[in-house]
Amino acid sequence: MNQERESGLASPGGNVRSSFQNGRRGWLVGLLGLVGLSLGLAAAPAAADTLYRFIDEDGVVHFSNVPNDARYVAVRTIGRPSVAWQPANTRAYDGVIEAAAGSEGLPPALVKAVIAAESNFNPRARSPKGAQGLMQLMPQTAAHLGVTDAYEVQQNVHAGTRYLARMVERFGDWQRALAAYNAGPEAVDRYSGIPPYRETQEYVRRVLAYYQRYDAEFAR
Repeated sequence: MNQERESGLASPGGNVRSSFQNGRRGWLVGLLGLVGLSLGLAAAPAAADTLYRFIDEDGVVHFSNVPNDARYVAVRTIGRPSVAWQPANTRAYDGVIEAAAGSEGLPPALVKAVIAAESNFNPRARSPKGAQGLMQLMPQTAAHLGVTDAYEVQQNVHAGTRYLARMVERFGDWQRALAAYNAGPEAVDRYSGIPPYRETQEYVRRVLAYYQRYDAEFAR
């Protein structure tokens, strides 16, 4: 959730920027950029780092270790040993997800899909703009929902689910509700639908794809 978009690592090599464009040349540029990033990280001291990415209006993918553009979002956290966060068990939070979803009348698979897209099941995730926890609650939203510790799993999931349910009730369909969760309800109102932000459009598609994956995990 990042309503400031409009609207869960400093590498010793400095900024990293790759452009994936049509054709072999663009693909090679992007590949070489990622190889360079990997080499730089391999030589780095063992410390927690983050890679950021955004896609511009021409479809070019930009990577950086310094999020100096509001469009950047964190895509990889690297620590000891230099690998991205991988959840030990993606079903670890199914109990609290079912309880929160049931209390708000939402399918648990939808809530789980939002968690997967927002934080990759990392309860300590924090975005560059300050969104926190499994469902990436912005501090002002968390406070409004009565959350005292956004990193505490029960509070985070119940509050995030309650906010998502409000968006579903407000907009009447999942796509616009998910867009509002990502970009803010004002943006959805302004554009009378999913905003023309590539990040938000990708976010909606990704959450719905995760929903299809997780739907079978929950008993009817």
